[in-house]
Amino acid sequence: MGKLIPHVVVVPAPSQSHVMSLMTLSHNLADHGIKVTFVNADFIHSKLIMDPMPNKEGLKEDSQINFVSVPDGLEPEDDKRDVQKLSESIMRVMPDHLEKLIKKIQESNEYEKLTCIITDVTFWWPLQLAEKMGIRGAAFWPAGAGTLALSLHIPKLKEADIIDANGSLIKNEMIQLSPNIPGISTSELIWNCTTDKKMQKAIFEAALNANKAIKVCKWLLCNSALELEPWACELIPNIQTIGPLRSSNWQRQPSCQFWQEDSTCLNWLDQQPRRSVIYVAFGNLLFLNQCQFNELALGLEYTAHPFLWVVRPDFTDGFVTKYPDGFIDRIANHGKIVSWAPQHKVLAHPSIACFFTHCGWNSTLDAVTMGVPFLCWPNQFDQFLQKNYICDVWKVGLALNPDKNGIVSRDEIKTKLDKLLHDEDIIANSLQLMEVATKTINEGGTSFNNFGQFVEQIMQ
Repeated sequence: MGKLIPHVVVVPAPSQSHVMSLMTLSHNLADHGIKVTFVNADFIHSKLIMDPMPNKEGLKEDSQINFVSVPDGLEPEDDKRDVQKLSESIMRVMPDHLEKLIKKIQESNEYEKLTCIITDVTFWWPLQLAEKMGIRGAAFWPAGAGTLALSLHIPKLKEADIIDANGSLIKNEMIQLSPNIPGISTSELIWNCTTDKKMQKAIFEAALNANKAIKVCKWLLCNSALELEPWACELIPNIQTIGPLRSSNWQRQPSCQFWQEDSTCLNWLDQQPRRSVIYVAFGNLLFLNQCQFNELALGLEYTAHPFLWVVRPDFTDGFVTKYPDGFIDRIANHGKIVSWAPQHKVLAHPSIACFFTHCGWNSTLDAVTMGVPFLCWPNQFDQFLQKNYICDVWKVGLALNPDKNGIVSRDEIKTKLDKLLHDEDIIANSLQLMEVATKTINEGGTSFNNFGQFVEQIMQ
């Protein structure tokens, strides 16, 4: 018998950014001849848009990546945004089904060797299952090392009486994990960046899971680079940075999204001058009230610069997105609105001048690797820490400031965009940071070498 084909099972947390990060990692593993079974909960699997996809099980018949799903216990009418119910249902139902799937994989092909289970740090129970089944486990952190360091710091925050046992604030103050790491307000800790109590509890429990995951995993992988966050990486024992994650064939790899991409925007970008377009996109979780939506729309209009704006169907709190009176007609010659965009290709386009963003980690890395400056509008989770990186550490962007009513005004948007587009220092810093990020993932770079070592070890 010849050498067995290495096979890994990948289990993402049920969220678009987590799915996308682990999907990119899976493509990179497949490029090295490793078979991947990508396992989603049923409700996530049903939302994915994979193009092209001739069959339900994979992108193509000879693909190295096989997409499967396991029951999650949710009924069609259940509210998928009820994070507490979602978490309880998944923990009750998914482990048994995943164990059966893994046993089936082990028994079904004598020419393959199941060598590793890879899962999110916050979705740590598959690592427990891996340990039980005698399979090596890799914990993957899709966000920045700084956010992971904060999660691992929870026991010390409790000891210092900054938070209680449930993560609720006792003291509101600035904290620094080390002299070199950017400071952050305790009110901006990832679980405190929402007023939804159920969401707060779920995020805090996920952060606590990080402390459990690093104790049982063989590998701790992070979608970051040592050169981007040296101060954070040195706080986390045995971390292996393998980012910024990008597939070797990202320009042509099949899409795997929750929303259908509108590629007509690429043709529109082709008609715009070099470094002239403001790209505006806030991920899949930000929701605006009608007042704030109007201010955003009018702020973009008043800049008089061409802009590409991603407006999801559920972007506002109304049933139908309502633009200011006459807005669509007035911006017809210099604005393009789509429901979802192929972000990598957009940010790589020479007409893009800046990225107006919520500062999600995936979006941050996308722009960093393309040398694009940022206008920052963080909203929740780890986005405030990323804003600190962008504006205060890397110095590649500016941040918006809300007024006394919590609204970011049209004038604030226009003023900051005009300033950003003419800030030569920020533009130069963005290009320098792109070189740093690119170097680490190219041959000989730290992330390149870390990923190569991981591949070698799981192929054994």
